Amino acid sequence: MNFTAEVLARGFAAFSVVALGTVSLALFYEWFQEASRDRVVKTQLAKVQELGGIGVEQNALVRAQSRIAGPLLTLALKIPAFAAVETTLRQASMTWSLGTFMLITAGLALGFAMFTMVATGIFGLAVIAAGVAAVLPLMYVRRKRDQRMVAFEEALPDALDLLARAIRAGHPIGSGIKIVADEAQEPVASEFLQTFEEQRFGLPFDDTMLALAVRVPLIDLRMLITAILIQREVGGNLAEVLDNLGEVIRQRFTVHRQLRVHTAQGRMSGYVLAVLPIAVGSFIYMANPEYIGLLFKHQLGQLMLTGAVSMQLIGFYWIRKIINIEF
Repeated sequence: MNFTAEVLARGFAAFSVVALGTVSLALFYEWFQEASRDRVVKTQLAKVQELGGIGVEQNALVRAQSRIAGPLLTLALKIPAFAAVETTLRQASMTWSLGTFMLITAGLALGFAMFTMVATGIFGLAVIAAGVAAVLPLMYVRRKRDQRMVAFEEALPDALDLLARAIRAGHPIGSGIKIVADEAQEPVASEFLQTFEEQRFGLPFDDTMLALAVRVPLIDLRMLITAILIQREVGGNLAEVLDNLGEVIRQRFTVHRQLRVHTAQGRMSGYVLAVLPIAVGSFIYMANPEYIGLLFKHQLGQLMLTGAVSMQLIGFYWIRKIINIEF
């Protein structure tokens, strides 16, 4: 099939209709969620003030703990895969709710499928395009989560130094957490601030620290939380432990940067192998459209093209997994 301007225009128009419809639904859903959340928060604050409890100044924490979910989302959260996505959204500190994420995923999948079907007429390619597009929002959220975790880990050694100095100055661990929340870089400051506010609301200290470990699943932070909890039970020089932990984290970052240098060739090979077939195929199509057009016109060619795209995606993912060294 020839990719004429008219065919591409029809495909782009179909994709645009689906994309704009998805964005409209997502915005309306977010507006509805925010309106429902405001009503719940106002109702809760009114009841608490009648009882003489917390005031309006704690509105941010009450709002953060109030999450509105419809019956479908409540049912979806019982499925481990959707619950994992919800956890990833929270760890990425994104404003998307699970419903918004599902709408964007469905809209992208449908839009790319319609574009591919209109442009090529190959059902197999349309299915592959829908599958790839459905993965894109999850990849974006995970990338944002990973970037936030890396930023947290990079700022953690300085936060540990702050906490150690506060403990040496005679502050209790709770006040030290508040100092870190006020002075540390983001996202460490916001996470420690939430931990401090949870303690102010009367939650047990151990529970707030364990909740911090759930929100930020980093081995270095878990080591910190373990050291704090053990010190509260048996005592010890916590400031020295924090200094040693900060130095270990800095050394791990040095090793991590060295590993990225050693695996740079593997990453480049993955990118080249992913782009090369597309570039060569595009060049041949521009030079001789009839020669490569058999891949789109003949049934066997369509199967070969579908299989090639599938294996290309699998190979790229495989290379990424090989060079992604965890330590």
